[in-house]
Amino acid sequence: MNRFQQKLTEHALRLRRDHLQTLQLNVGRKCNQACRHCHVDAAPWRTEMVDQETAHRIGKWIETFRPTTVDITGGAPELSEYFRYFVETSRSADCHVIDRNNLTIIGVPGYESLPEYLATNEVEVIASLPCYSKANVNKQRGNGVFEKSISALQKLNAVGYGSRLPLHLVYNPLGPDLPGPQAELEREYKDALRSEFGIVFNRLFTITNQPIARFAEDLRLQEKWDDYLDLLANSFNPQTIDGLMCRTTLSVGYQGELYDCDFNQMLGMQMTNGKPLYLWDITPDSLPDRTIQTGFHCLACTAGCGSSCTGALA
Repeated sequence: MNRFQQKLTEHALRLRRDHLQTLQLNVGRKCNQACRHCHVDAAPWRTEMVDQETAHRIGKWIETFRPTTVDITGGAPELSEYFRYFVETSRSADCHVIDRNNLTIIGVPGYESLPEYLATNEVEVIASLPCYSKANVNKQRGNGVFEKSISALQKLNAVGYGSRLPLHLVYNPLGPDLPGPQAELEREYKDALRSEFGIVFNRLFTITNQPIARFAEDLRLQEKWDDYLDLLANSFNPQTIDGLMCRTTLSVGYQGELYDCDFNQMLGMQMTNGKPLYLWDITPDSLPDRTIQTGFHCLACTAGCGSSCTGALA
């Protein structure tokens, strides 16, 4: 029994799937950045990307079952040659679409029209900005990233994001700590970005760093692995269980394989039913009450106020 499962047992809790709300597509590992906190281990040198056959099989599933939300992520999802195919297929199926945007992609040659494209298709943008401080952002994501991110946010604002269209930002702690109170951080972000750069946005999502991939490497190098796991375990909050994204979100890999969440995907914890499952093997009706695969990393989603792709849970 893993450490997270022990916590569920102690509190007489069970974790099962509910009805599907969000289909989250990870279209590949390629990114124009290589951030230290990235649980995907994405980078410019990664080559794993969705191919044409898989993209069209996923698109057909979306057209058939019409999930409420299609959440497109990566890497930098816009680097996929099928990014616009997924956006337009999903919108045609009357799905709400989310783009997990790293902001700096907007400044890459060939992607300058991205804000207008996203606005035309009414795509919700959830953008990474781990701090409103230049020094902290550049420390976590690389030199020059803060300035590029501010420029991208201003371009998104110019086409209606933050006012007419939803624009949300994502905060990650710089080190092995839990995020501060989400509402308080949101106020600080809004005040700083509006006063210094004239930038507006809708909501801030605080996300706890997952002890996997590069962040796990850093924890071990700093000899803080055990302390961080203890912090997560000792901060377990049973009130977060009902809101965990693994209950209503289905994570799809770039080969069409299925996972309970994006974090399980990065750990290779593929869903099975006597054999490994792919998106075209299931229907939404087959998901409710399925057991969710868990591991020690699940403690990050249930620590303190909780953490999901849409921020705090409690």
